[in-house]
Amino acid sequence: MRKLLFIIAIAAILLISGCSTPAEVAEEGDNVTVDYVGELENGTVFDTSVEEVALEAGIHNPARTYEPLGFTLGGEGMIKGFDSAVQGMTVGGEKTVQLSPEQAYGSYKEELVRAVPFDDLPNKTTPYQIGDRLSTAYGQQVSIVDVNDTAAMIDFNHPLAGETLTFNITLVSIEE
Repeated sequence: MRKLLFIIAIAAILLISGCSTPAEVAEEGDNVTVDYVGELENGTVFDTSVEEVALEAGIHNPARTYEPLGFTLGGEGMIKGFDSAVQGMTVGGEKTVQLSPEQAYGSYKEELVRAVPFDDLPNKTTPYQIGDRLSTAYGQQVSIVDVNDTAAMIDFNHPLAGETLTFNITLVSIEE
């Protein structure tokens, strides 16, 4: 009976003092979800998982579903600096991180701007214009940066290449 009372007393003390099991920490291999706001150096929001922020920033896309972003830490498909920033966070934790181009989408490379003859581009009923976006056969989004009589100058760099980015990140969940 004394042992039972002792256990109940310890449990009550832990409960009252707010002690609990240690918070789970995001580690490589975990499946995580995060809410985030991405900004350029000048403070312009370029992407977010939070619909209210997208509306306020004027970048809302009604075709998009705004929800936490899920990915596997240390897996493919996430920029290295963002992935590294989430490692070590706990659920509910918030972090602001600034990523250099090398930690994000890489440096801007002039050699990735190439002339492509109109004959090699998809048929189009209207002339190509500077700023038009196209998809390559591999699904990469590219943009036209110049046009002459026979070809378009296509920029194969990621649109955020060469940019220093700031992310405000909130860890929503962790699954091992």
